[in-house]
Formats: sequence, structure tokens, C-alpha cells
Amino acid sequence: MSKSAQLFRMATDEHICPFGLKSKDLLEREGYTVDDQLLTSREQTDEFKKQHSVETTPQTFIDNKRIGGYDDLLDYFDKPKAGQEGTTYTPVIAIFSVSFLLSVAFSFAANNSLLSMQTAELFVALTMAVLAIQKLQDLFSFTNSFITYDLVAMKVVRYAYVYPFLEAFVGIGMIAGLPAYIIAPISLFIGGVGAVSVIKAVYIDKRELKCACVGGDSNVPLGFISLTENLFMIAAGIWMFVK
Repeated sequence: MSKSAQLFRMATDEHICPFGLKSKDLLEREGYTVDDQLLTSREQTDEFKKQHSVETTPQTFIDNKRIGGYDDLLDYFDKPKAGQEGTTYTPVIAIFSVSFLLSVAFSFAANNSLLSMQTAELFVALTMAVLAIQKLQDLFSFTNSFITYDLVAMKVVRYAYVYPFLEAFVGIGMIAGLPAYIIAPISLFIGGVGAVSVIKAVYIDKRELKCACVGGDSNVPLGFISLTENLFMIAAGIWMFVK
């Protein structure tokens, strides 16, 4: 027996509701034939909401019973909530994973080698550069988070605004092969201060903070990941001098 559902969603020239499209996709994946009713104007949408005493669209009806919006539909099908909630390491995992794969790809393209010291150097450099991009896309939000735990930024707020540029410079400089005396001291300084700051804030003061490493609006907890980023910088600085 075929299953059918009626979906009312907003689709005007100015706005197409993303949750309406997601509701339609979910219903179809669950085996429903969807009677897709488009609300093509703000007036039509308001009239629909008034008629059914609802505050939002989309709205799904199954067997003439109103199920509700997209979140309600997820509950109806026993699906997990949409979006990320609470703390998550997903942004860091994505950055580290893609940076590693890029470093392997570049090494293979250059000398047909998948894993080498060059791969490790590229991984550190690319990771620093991408993390800097994350911070620079919203410098204001980054600084609001960073100055709450970095020991230098607490004293000199302007350092928080400079930090992502320094991190990007080190990453790009490593890839470009700039002399160690230019980039290694910067890497050692920002990495050293960062490591001490994280250790004090998390492991000594026992503060629960969000990490600014992937941007100020992230839900990545301050701790091991932040410390790892800073240890990477310290190791990179030492390696550049040794090399």
C-alpha cells in the first residue's frame, strides 16, 4: 500500500524554505508520495499559518493528521535532531583530515612518495594555514574568545588581532621555504605562549572554555586539541632550526 503525505512549504521568488526541501526529501526517502503544496507569497503563507494555528512552515500532514515542521517530522520517523548540538570536535577533525590528505597528495605529486618528512612538514604548514583562515573569517568573534584565556592577549588585546596573521604567515612561510630565522621564532613564540595558556586555563585553573582555534563561534572545547595545535607550532619551530 502506497503511503502519501501532504506538505505545505514556502517557495516565493525571494525565498525558498530550506526546511521545506528537507522535509520533502525526508518524506520521499521514507517511501511517501508527497503532495507538494507551495506557498508562493508571504500573504498566502500568513493565511495558511492563521488557518491552521501554526507559527511556522513547512507543515506536513499524514493521514489528514498534522505532524508539524521539520523537527517534528524527524521525531515522527525517530531520526536524530538536525544540526550539531553542544560541544563538538567535528570542525577540527575536518581540518586535520583534509590537511593531511592534501599533504599526502602534494608529496605524491612532487616525488611519488605518500609518507615522508616533506609530508609531515606540509601537514603542519597546511593545518596552520587553514586554522588561520578559520580565525580570519570572523576576526571579531575570534578575539572575543581568544582573549579570555591567552596570557599575552589578556594583557595586550591587539595581540589577538595579530595572532591569526602570524599563524598564516608561518604556515605559508613553511610551504614557501622561507629561512628559518624569519618564521621559526614566530612559530615558537605563538606556540609556546598558546601551550602555556591552555595548560593554565584548562589543567590548572580547571576552566571550561570554548577553543578559538577554529574561530570564535565554534563549539570545540578548549583542551587537548588546542594544546596539540600549539605543540605543532613549537615542533615546527624547533624542526626549522634543526633542519
